[in-house]
Amino acid sequence: MQKKIQQLVLGSSSIYRQALLRRLQIPFEIASPEIDEAPLPDEMPEATALRLAEAKARSVAIIYTDALIIGADQVAVLEGVQLGKPLNHENAIKQLRLMRGKEVVFHTALSLFNSRNNRIQTRIIPYYVKFRELNDRQIENYLNKEKPYHCAGSAKSEGLGIVLIERMTGDDPNALVGLPLIALVEMLEFEGIKIV
Repeated sequence: MQKKIQQLVLGSSSIYRQALLRRLQIPFEIASPEIDEAPLPDEMPEATALRLAEAKARSVAIIYTDALIIGADQVAVLEGVQLGKPLNHENAIKQLRLMRGKEVVFHTALSLFNSRNNRIQTRIIPYYVKFRELNDRQIENYLNKEKPYHCAGSAKSEGLGIVLIERMTGDDPNALVGLPLIALVEMLEFEGIKIV
């Protein structure tokens, strides 16, 4: 008897992660994980991202008991300090002023949870972004046009945020947007899902 094909579920409400996953041209469902995304005291940024990516995938498994569930999370770090989502204009101004002329590391964690057999694969993919030396007027203009208040570090490289950036380095440019597709393809293949 042949095993039933498992459903693929993206445990994320992010429209950016959804758009990235659509690039693979495979069917998937979307589920919004309900978890507390606050970092734990003294938790390293990579550990925060990994813990939250896994928690997102596992929280969705309550509904999808026979699925491959993708969880992802991203933590931005500047000089050892975690930068969260600014959530408003004033916080975004503060973040971008701190980041100008400096390198920020975006730690993107990816989990693929097989709720059929409780197997989980996790990876952390860092991406390094050096920001341009922007003046206050440029920061204000950018924020008024882009409004990136729900993006770690106030920068959406897939949009107008690219003007903030001097250079980017890393193994997977999709990691910066929030879903490392190179690693995901490998994880899916391990679970028997062939993309091409």
